[in-house]
Amino acid sequence: MENKNEKALKSIKGTKIIFPLFIGLAVLIYFLMRKFKWKEFQEIQWSEHVYLWVSLSLILLIIRHLAYAARLWILSEKSFSYSKCIELIFIWEFSSAVSPTSVGGSAVALFVLSQEKLAAARVTAIVLYTAVLDTIFFVTTLPLLLICFGPKIIRPNLDSIYNLDSWGYSFILAYVFMAIYGAIFFYGLFIKPEGLKSLVLWFTKFKMFSKWRTKGEKLGNDFVLASKEMTGKGLKIGGPAFLSTAIAWSCRFILLNCLIIAFENSLSLDLWTQSALYGRLETMFVIMAFSPTPGSAGVAEILFNGFLTDYLSNETSSSLVALIWRFFTYYSYLLLGALIIPNWLRKVLKKKKITS
Repeated sequence: MENKNEKALKSIKGTKIIFPLFIGLAVLIYFLMRKFKWKEFQEIQWSEHVYLWVSLSLILLIIRHLAYAARLWILSEKSFSYSKCIELIFIWEFSSAVSPTSVGGSAVALFVLSQEKLAAARVTAIVLYTAVLDTIFFVTTLPLLLICFGPKIIRPNLDSIYNLDSWGYSFILAYVFMAIYGAIFFYGLFIKPEGLKSLVLWFTKFKMFSKWRTKGEKLGNDFVLASKEMTGKGLKIGGPAFLSTAIAWSCRFILLNCLIIAFENSLSLDLWTQSALYGRLETMFVIMAFSPTPGSAGVAEILFNGFLTDYLSNETSSSLVALIWRFFTYYSYLLLGALIIPNWLRKVLKKKKITS
């Protein structure tokens, strides 16, 4: 039977881009064939306005990547150079985009960081801490956005939380699940790791959970190790790491704001309108985060066409924005990761050969 490292290694092979590329592009082509209208495309004015806002979205993509690299640099306590962190984030993002559910991006992150000769406790702490930081960002910002802009951030023209459709209920369930596992992770990492370990092992005593006892014990041990690693570091690391997290996620959503502005001249640029749009995008991502497909391939494209009908004037511009958005934030990481990973693997194997 393959061990976890072998599974993780297989999941970051360049050939893994084929499946998510096929799904995502198939859905995009489907929407283009159904909704693309040549007359609407001809009406798009390819002016400085378009190029300016598309360029700004690309700049935000770069800032997002640099912010994630800064978070890794902070959490590793400068064990890596900043340029190394930039490289590792490419691999991390690639693994999140292509990893099957059985492996997951976090498992690959553990494998990748462990190859860089970090202590096991430090590696585990970094991966768990990033999960906590990401969850805190969403769990805290979404209620504030909902209070400010109301239920319309969940779906177009939604005037009451009591009129939710299937996507609305999907969002509520995804948010609740995210809040629960975020709270569990926070408790296990910062409050009482031994208590979490005992709770997990208690659950595995029941027959229906007994087959996961070994994994449960490892998870509990991981939290204990990670908690010891983070003891006493508090806001010294947590504050800058959360700031990097907030910048990275904000850039991810504002990037799409910019792309929509590029092709919708009639869309107001006032702060209120753009903030409401930002809230819709954050809501959309919460549902995408629980997609069964690698990197939300296919699901993201479907959600986009349903979630933003009140911000995009026609289906042609909607398909065009979706194509550019997914290329910037998803397909670019698939392609760049496939180029970067072979070189990284060669360096890792070379180091192992030298030290063996």
